[in-house]
Amino acid sequence: MSSGGAEDDIPQAERKTVTDFCYLLDKSKQLFNGLRDLPQYGQKQWQSYFGRTFDVYTKLWKFQQQHRQILDNRYGLKRWQIGEIASKIGQLYYHYYLRTSETSYLNEAFSFYSAIRQRSYYSQVNKEDRPELVVKKLRYYARFIVVCLLLNKMDVVKDLVKELSDEIEDYTHRFNTEDQVEWNLVLQEVAAFIEADPVMVLNDDNTIVITSNRLSETGAPLLEQGMIVGQLALADALIIGNCNNQVKFSELTIDMFRMLQALEREPMNLASQMNKPGMQESTEKPARRENPHKYLLYKPTFSQLYTFLAASFKELPANSVLLIYLSATGVFPSGRSDSEGPYDFGGVLTNSNRDIINGDAIHKRNQSYKEMHCLHPGDLYPFTRKPLFIIVDSSNSVAYKNFTNLFGQPLVCLLSPTAYPKALQDQSQRGSLFTLFLNNPLMAFLFVSGLSSMRRGLWEKCQDYLRKINRDIAQLLTHSRSIDQSFLQFFGDEFLRLLLTRFIFCSATMRMHKIFRQETRNYPESYPQLPRDETVENPHLQKHILELASILDVRNVFLENTLDDY
Repeated sequence: MSSGGAEDDIPQAERKTVTDFCYLLDKSKQLFNGLRDLPQYGQKQWQSYFGRTFDVYTKLWKFQQQHRQILDNRYGLKRWQIGEIASKIGQLYYHYYLRTSETSYLNEAFSFYSAIRQRSYYSQVNKEDRPELVVKKLRYYARFIVVCLLLNKMDVVKDLVKELSDEIEDYTHRFNTEDQVEWNLVLQEVAAFIEADPVMVLNDDNTIVITSNRLSETGAPLLEQGMIVGQLALADALIIGNCNNQVKFSELTIDMFRMLQALEREPMNLASQMNKPGMQESTEKPARRENPHKYLLYKPTFSQLYTFLAASFKELPANSVLLIYLSATGVFPSGRSDSEGPYDFGGVLTNSNRDIINGDAIHKRNQSYKEMHCLHPGDLYPFTRKPLFIIVDSSNSVAYKNFTNLFGQPLVCLLSPTAYPKALQDQSQRGSLFTLFLNNPLMAFLFVSGLSSMRRGLWEKCQDYLRKINRDIAQLLTHSRSIDQSFLQFFGDEFLRLLLTRFIFCSATMRMHKIFRQETRNYPESYPQLPRDETVENPHLQKHILELASILDVRNVFLENTLDDY
């Protein structure tokens, strides 16, 4: 009797296992689907919900590991279903990265996505006559590629692209679907994204060296004794991409991709106890966030951009800086104006092509109206009540030169050239040269010098010399007697210090380059203006640039005595 009772208990326990699994599975799907209803802006409302979602997925993952045999036999658990759970956890980590800008979570997302591939969780999907399952697999590949791009794992990206290409071919061959064009476009986009860098760094065996452009310990020039700078810290950044025809992948243009990496530190692996973001014990001190928080906005409308801007402004801590990066098509005034106010110079595009047509139709009816689908300099005036650092990469960047500092807070605008020499213009689809200088100044320098590849040893030698140049630029800036104090207020922050030194290097390089000197609109500008003789046209800095050109054997593309031409 006792043995019979024991036998009766076994199916009951197995039934409970299946019931508990179904509960966790349903609960996880419910919480995951609820994530899309959370507001995309604001840094606090979403944290507890994310924590609960991670909690349930952690329990679900461990539960299916502990009870795999019962779930195989009694529930009919398939490997692709395990893959779906792992994929959702990977997505959670990726979205947590987007919300926090903590690059370590990218490594966690990579771990789960990589496990799916290594364990072939989706391998049996192709045997089932269900196209929606194959689409899940294709979407997994696309998400995995995004994470690998952000981690600069280009070798893995190339393998994934080949596998995805084979999967798409098989999918379109087996099922007569309407989304074949869309999936082929995904392949084209990622291929163009991989090839966007204009210069290859090569090992001795001709394999490509993967270079990272996130902030490393030796990245920003150190503050030396006696340098008097502000104590402001970069806390929030809006990265906006609205350039027509620029290389993009997954709502991330190449300019946005480069700038977000310039505002991040190198990722580290998270400790094992951090598998549930946002779920720290109250006795623990929260870890200091190393990276400024970022919003990535691809082709936002004006109202979307203003909503995110207002949220960032509202939550900006004391003694902190808000950075706005605008990579966008220029919008120029539609008619002549007698005044020269903050709405009279145009600005940058804030909408889609469809809206441009509608906007143009309005302007043709009445030339006196201002451009509606445009971020004007005046639109940013309310936000200058707090320290504001603006970067504008656009054909109408000079519109932002006509700024007025109404509230006396630190304010700097770094402005791209409005045009490039004709020899370089056909490269714009692969990203802006100005943003490349801010992200990877050596690659940009090589590109304007006409070089397309370089050996690793020479690359590293030049990087060392560029670090020396950055240190000297930092000294020029902090020792200047006529520089606007806003520059020095921002110079205490590592990220902003690096952007400022790279901007000066970019400007000095272009002012010395023979083909850039044909027109002044080929030069970057700034608000407030930098004292040229102490910074971008300083003879000491010019000598350094010529020395770097000599190391690369490209001195002939630069003018030797630039000061004589002024």
